Amino acid sequence: MSQPLLLMAAGGTGGHMFPAQALAERMLRAGWRVRLSTDARGARYTKGFPHSTEIAEVSSATFARGGLVAKAMVAPRIAAGVLSMARQMRRDRPDVVVGFGGYPSIPALGAAVLLKLPRMIHEQNGVLGRVNQIFATRVVCVACGVWPTDLPEGANGIHVGNPVRGAVLDRAGASYIPPGDYPMSLLVMGGSQGARILSDVVPDAIAALPDPIRRHLRVSHQARPEDIERVTAAYAAQGIGAEVQPFFQDVPRRMSEAQLVISRAGASSIADLTVIGRPSILIPFAAAAGDHQTANARGLVEAGAAIMIPEKALDVTALAAQMAAVLSNPEAALHMSQAALSAGMPDATARLVALVTELAERTD
Repeated sequence: MSQPLLLMAAGGTGGHMFPAQALAERMLRAGWRVRLSTDARGARYTKGFPHSTEIAEVSSATFARGGLVAKAMVAPRIAAGVLSMARQMRRDRPDVVVGFGGYPSIPALGAAVLLKLPRMIHEQNGVLGRVNQIFATRVVCVACGVWPTDLPEGANGIHVGNPVRGAVLDRAGASYIPPGDYPMSLLVMGGSQGARILSDVVPDAIAALPDPIRRHLRVSHQARPEDIERVTAAYAAQGIGAEVQPFFQDVPRRMSEAQLVISRAGASSIADLTVIGRPSILIPFAAAAGDHQTANARGLVEAGAAIMIPEKALDVTALAAQMAAVLSNPEAALHMSQAALSAGMPDATARLVALVTELAERTD
C-alpha cells in the first residue's frame, strides 16, 4: 500500500508555520508523506521542518498591498494558482488537505474544494483570518487553537489547541525558578511585524527598574534587523547584559530558562508559554486583524498567568511597573507559571493528528 499524502498549506508567518511544522513532525512519524505549500516568506521557516517534508513554493497574491493595477491582478493570479494546484493534485492526489491560513493557502484549499477532497483548516487565533473566513464553511471542520473562536454560521468548529513544535514539547512543564537575588533571564519577543514598539520601550523600561532587580537581569531580545544596532546600543548604554537578534532558533530553551517573558500575543507565542509554563506580560499587536491578539491574550489573563498591556497604554513607566511587580514577588511569579501550565494543551498536536486521520478514513 502506498503512503498516504498530507498536503499542508500555510502563509509566511510563524503563527501559521509552527503549527504546520508540529503536524508534519507527527504525521511523518506515523508513516505519511507530507508536502508543504507556502510562499517565499514561509520558506524561511522550513529549516525547522523534518528533512523529509516536501516543500512546494507557490507565488502569493494579496489584496492588502499594492496599487489598483496590482490589486486587479490578484483575482486572476489566485484563479491560475488554484487551477495549477488542481492539476498537480490530480497527478498526486492528497488524502487530506489542511490549511493553516494566509494567502498562500488559497491555491491548495481552492483546488481541494474543486476536486472535493477531504479538507480542513486550523485557525490559530480567536478570530478567523481572512483566508480562513473564506473557507470556514467549505471544509469539513475548523480546528480551533483558541476557544471560543468567532466562527461564521454553518462552520463546524472543534477545539484542539495550537500544536507546538517538538522542541517546545521537549521543554513542557520545565521546572520554573522564581525570581530572586541571583541571575535572572528575560525573554522579549515581538514578532516580525510588531517588534518595533517593544524595541522602543523595553530597554528603557528595564533601565527604570530598581537596581536590585536590574543588576541581576540578562536579556534575550528579538528585534527587527533594522533595529538591532540601536537596541543593542540602548542596552549597552545602561550596562544591561543583552543578546539582540532578529530571530532566536532556540526560543524554547530561552523561554524555559526565563523568569519572565514579554511578548506580543500571537497564537504560537501563547501556545509556547502555556506548554512550557512561564509568566508573561503580553502586549497585543494593535494592527492585528480583528484585534485577534487581544482575544488570544484574554484567556491567559483570566487564568492569572499573564498581565496584558494594551498597545495604546504601553510606555516605559507602565511596563517597568508591571515588570517590577512580577520580578519582585517570587510567590506571585510562581503562581503565574503554574496558571500558564493549567491553560495549556500540550496534546494539541495529537488532537489535530486524530482529526486528520479521521478525515482520511471518511467514506462520505
